Amino acid sequence: MSEKFFANYKDFILIPIEEQTVLQKEFEPQNFAMHYILTLSLYDSLLSKWSEASKFEIEVEKSIEKVLKDFNKTQNDVYYLQLLEINSEKTYFVLSLSCKSTIKKEEEEDRISHIIENILSNPFYVGQSWFRIIGNKGRIKRKLFSFSYKQYT
Repeated sequence: MSEKFFANYKDFILIPIEEQTVLQKEFEPQNFAMHYILTLSLYDSLLSKWSEASKFEIEVEKSIEKVLKDFNKTQNDVYYLQLLEINSEKTYFVLSLSCKSTIKKEEEEDRISHIIENILSNPFYVGQSWFRIIGNKGRIKRKLFSFSYKQYT
């Protein structure tokens, strides 16, 4: 190949837009059809309270914020998650889940389970290394969270 083949490469340079320059939409509850309150705790937890996670080199609140930010960005306004409560002396945290479309009563459990177990758990499990804070039973099942939910009206 000739050295002159890419002589005009500078004409083809496109500089990527920084993530920080992309404005994130503010959450507007009236734009969502349904809202749920989710309570999540670790399945087969090695912790008796969140403050113990530092022993495993995990910053729980920062992890949650990062995963929720990424979730909200990738779900393109189909779903929106927001942290409502976390207490370092407890072993659970509370999220709100907002859905653009309505969910039939008989589909609620399957849909919410899918969101938590398939979409939300993996970024925590692998990306934030939360596999360190669950026991062998959780690792074998590859299950990170136990959860409950209730529709918010």
